[in-house]
Amino acid sequence: MLEISFFGTCTVRVTSPAPFEVKGVKHRALFALLATAPMGRRTRSFLQETLWGAADYDAGHQNLRRALTDLRKLLGPAFEQLFSVSTTDIELNRDRLQFQSVPPDGPFLDDLNIRTPAFLAWRDGIRADPGAVASLCGAVRPRPRGRFLPRIAALPLFVPDGDPELRVLADWVAEEMTRMLSRSSILSVISHLSCRAMAKRLLDVVEIRATLDIDYLCAGTLRRAGGEIICDFDFVDAETGVFMWNRNLSCPEGAFLRELPARIEHTVRSIGRSIAEATVGLARQTALPHMPDHRLVLTGVALMHRPTLRDFMAARGYLSEAALRAPDAADVHAWLGKWHALNVFKGYTTDRAGDTAAALACTARALDLDPESSFGLTVDGFIHGNVMARMDIAEVRYGAAQEINPNESLSWLLRGALMAFRDDGQAAIEATRRARLLSPIDPFGYYFDSIAATAHLAAGNWQTALDLAETSMKSNDRHISTLRSRITALHQLDRGEDARVAAEDLKRRFPNFTLDEYRRMHPSAHNRTGRIVIDALSASGIS
Repeated sequence: MLEISFFGTCTVRVTSPAPFEVKGVKHRALFALLATAPMGRRTRSFLQETLWGAADYDAGHQNLRRALTDLRKLLGPAFEQLFSVSTTDIELNRDRLQFQSVPPDGPFLDDLNIRTPAFLAWRDGIRADPGAVASLCGAVRPRPRGRFLPRIAALPLFVPDGDPELRVLADWVAEEMTRMLSRSSILSVISHLSCRAMAKRLLDVVEIRATLDIDYLCAGTLRRAGGEIICDFDFVDAETGVFMWNRNLSCPEGAFLRELPARIEHTVRSIGRSIAEATVGLARQTALPHMPDHRLVLTGVALMHRPTLRDFMAARGYLSEAALRAPDAADVHAWLGKWHALNVFKGYTTDRAGDTAAALACTARALDLDPESSFGLTVDGFIHGNVMARMDIAEVRYGAAQEINPNESLSWLLRGALMAFRDDGQAAIEATRRARLLSPIDPFGYYFDSIAATAHLAAGNWQTALDLAETSMKSNDRHISTLRSRITALHQLDRGEDARVAAEDLKRRFPNFTLDEYRRMHPSAHNRTGRIVIDALSASGIS
């Protein structure tokens, strides 16, 4: 897909799979000439004369051929989707264009300094009557950017008997839930102050949704019974009014403040899983162009962390669509970059160099849009550390992310992996522990458990590493790092037969994986932990 702006500065931007801009003056002018033509088609002779003049036909012919060759190299396979080229005509597929500007944004092609008489006459004619081009192209002001994350509110719990002490506790419970929810990078959370104001009025779900513009609502009651304080949580899809689930938590009165936070954490995790599952369920039934904006990123992220290759590959479409609809949203581009990086790291890609370059292009775009994006910095660190084995750059990126946002859970998690690759097991364990505390809602806990298993391998805690790897595999048994960690832990625990069975499982799932590939590509292959892994894999039958 291409985004084109004609009025003011002329920009031509490819938005997927890896965003980049077409820079050449004549190349951009060529797009402008074709996009403004009826049916997107013009003759070669018209294009040659308009862009290079009528004085030398042969030179114009060669220049047009050279321009098309340049665009073919720049666009790659997308060239065939955008252009139809014959010996007489060139046609641009306008179905794949999105127009980003209108006449009030500035003069038509204001920055294209092309001085041929035919080009100047064409350009000035449109400047005199820009409405014709605006109508032809269907150019309209881009729609206001929608929300690209599901939004949730946690209302203070209702106290049926009005007990003043319980009302204070009910407000505190909601505040704790809001605080935990807000640590997620895949949800937008209404502030506790707004929720508190809303709870003072007796409203139905429809009015709450209209007032707060939310997709999900957590509410409930708080009461005393038999020496215990009981919380009843109701989780509701605010768009449909459908009741999704109820949770009942009880604590002894004297231990309420001490015990409840851990129990709330489990409830918050259930919220994250429920939203992810509901979103993916909707995606299965909805064509991509009709998916609501706020469902795209979460669908892509959820599918990206599912165990099947089919789901992982489908994730790219949702993230690319989100990047197309929200070209100025830094975190959207960062998520797309993470997909490309995982495509390499999981061993799925057939073009390692291409996916690595695409991942870097996505994070570069994210950081151009928002240099203070802690998530963009973290993903860029992941690419450099886990894909390119540049752990020095990765450490700088993670440090910068944590300076901006000390609560960026993914940066702590990936810093833990980095420490494990460097054989600093205790630091790795501490970093992964902190990551988990900062992200209680993350519905993709297998990833946290997998990296924690690597951290415990680096520390020599074989049984803990095995326990974490097996916990991770219950949610995702196709993450190759987890499979390697499990084999290594089994081998170190002298469970050789179990390690060989696990190795056969890895070979069945990843038939192209070899120790040579691991030695060549993995960032820890030449350190102590990496050598332990290699010895374990080799002893278990992987060559």
